[in-house]
Amino acid sequence: MAAPLLSISGVTKSFGGLVAVRNMSFDVAAGEVMGLMGPNGAGKTTLLNIIAGTYSPDSGIIKFKDHSISGIPQHKICHLGITRTYQIPQPFTNLSALQNVMVAAIYGRNMSRAEAETEADQILETVGLADRRDALAKDMLVVTLKRLELARVLATKPELLLMDEVAAGLTEEEIPKVLELLKGVNEMGITIILIEHVMKVMMSAVNRIIVMDKGAKIAEGKPGEIMEDRKVIEAYFG
Repeated sequence: MAAPLLSISGVTKSFGGLVAVRNMSFDVAAGEVMGLMGPNGAGKTTLLNIIAGTYSPDSGIIKFKDHSISGIPQHKICHLGITRTYQIPQPFTNLSALQNVMVAAIYGRNMSRAEAETEADQILETVGLADRRDALAKDMLVVTLKRLELARVLATKPELLLMDEVAAGLTEEEIPKVLELLKGVNEMGITIILIEHVMKVMMSAVNRIIVMDKGAKIAEGKPGEIMEDRKVIEAYFG
């Protein structure tokens, strides 16, 4: 049996008296799309930040490809093959789409400028932004910025992609395009951990869901099982 790509064991993180993540443990297999659910304040984004190196855990072990990455700085974790998107895209607003992706390729993979431009053009084609390569990020709509955010992280060539509410701010008509993108990214061999409140995305895109409440894992299973779990229903609806 193959070792998990990512292994979280007993991870806890507090901020003052608030325990944001409490004794969290789970594995993620290579090629999996795993969903992370929970009410607001459950600790989901904090957990992603710990995996990505934004925060160091107070206790517990995080292993990536069977090597400990607990407490490693964010830029080094990116170079190892873990990167993330944000609920609110954070591009360089005065740069073009091409330039935004080139920056990620240059600093995320140490590419030359010429190599980065070639790579950026290919990635923009992949995410459907080839026709917007010279458009400034500040002039883009939310749905386009979501694609640009994805293009930027793909330029770092991740093995594990952490995604925070990719469908936030999108219309019902735009969500199928996001699902298609997620499928395409996963088919590139990229493992995904996805935080999402839009149930259509969660039910269609993921293989397994972990539900958090008050920093702790309260349920784990396939999407259909999770939707019927009593603890999950109580966490969301009281």
